[in-house]
Amino acid sequence: MKKYLLLFTLLIVNISLSQTIRDSIIPDIQVNSAQRMLEKTNTKLTIGAYGEITYNQPESENGELDIQRFILMFGYKFSNKVQFISEIEIEHVKEVFVEQAFVNYSVGDNISIRGGLMLVPMGIINEFHEPTTFNGVERPSLENKIIPSTWREIGIGVNGRFSNISLSYQAYIFNGFKSTEADGEEIIGLLKGDSGLRGGRQKGIESTVSTPTFSGKLDYYGILGLRMGLAGYFGKTQADDDIEDINGATVGIVMVGFDARYKFQKFEARGFFTYTSLSDTDAYNELTGKDLGSVLMGYYIEGGYNVLPLKAKQRLVAFTRFEQYYTHFKTEVNTLKNDAFNRTDITMGLSYHIVNGVVIKGDYQIKDNALSGAEINNQLNFGIGIWF
Repeated sequence: MKKYLLLFTLLIVNISLSQTIRDSIIPDIQVNSAQRMLEKTNTKLTIGAYGEITYNQPESENGELDIQRFILMFGYKFSNKVQFISEIEIEHVKEVFVEQAFVNYSVGDNISIRGGLMLVPMGIINEFHEPTTFNGVERPSLENKIIPSTWREIGIGVNGRFSNISLSYQAYIFNGFKSTEADGEEIIGLLKGDSGLRGGRQKGIESTVSTPTFSGKLDYYGILGLRMGLAGYFGKTQADDDIEDINGATVGIVMVGFDARYKFQKFEARGFFTYTSLSDTDAYNELTGKDLGSVLMGYYIEGGYNVLPLKAKQRLVAFTRFEQYYTHFKTEVNTLKNDAFNRTDITMGLSYHIVNGVVIKGDYQIKDNALSGAEINNQLNFGIGIWF
């Protein structure tokens, strides 16, 4: 693992030294749907959408065709200072969720107050998951198993920029993950070793709140085409009223992440590293019978190159992504470490942007884990993505 972290560090240093021009306008690849709607100050009502249709073909299994998600976006400008942003998500044609719904109040040039259902600022994909903004039919597995994208909760906080030093900031108080719930006499654990915290997302659905959590992020954008982020998430999980005082019903969380994205001419690269420490997992596992790890760790690095001429209206990006993620990086004494949760994915493919806002993707994934004798199917993927 150390050699890959060294390569990632050298890549970021090399990128940082290659350009020294101030970035006054963030490239489109580093803007998400909410930012785009907030920037449209010349209209009252803003409507948009993004979505993706995918085909997944594991080796030795039937393939799957799916409209994974279709999102309708609505924004409304009440005044020059107050805007409302929302996203309604339809997953697999049958499930409907509210992905975002918040009010943004611009107090001044460099500070806004934001409240409602919002994305937690951690990693890359959780905030920038529109299908035309990332390579690969499927999102990186790390930003599913450890960063449970799409991760959103209800909260309030501030965001803005220190323009003189090219630094943007976000700081929010959210309700947290739910770790346990009561079902009559039974206590059900929602967190587990395989998927970490993912099962505890409350998504703004009658969310239980016992203690608030804090989330913050700093992004540096002072080098042309480069954006680097440092994020943190701190607090405890939530539990139902009648069980929250039971030992093991809640778990402490300290999550940190460092991400970088870069685009210059034909070349693009990105990388992400995260480390999550969980406390009281021994008591939680004893209470619920689960196998939650005490430390979750993962990283990925990706490089891409546009093989078409720069003057062409279309882009054809060939890319490779290496990722390793381990949801049992550390476990308590009474929890047996499972090497099947030490996973490695290598994804190689093409992203063909036939016009701005439409992409056709194809890739092949080589999957492995550290469990001796494990047999994991590699996978071929194709997809169509749109964003407008």
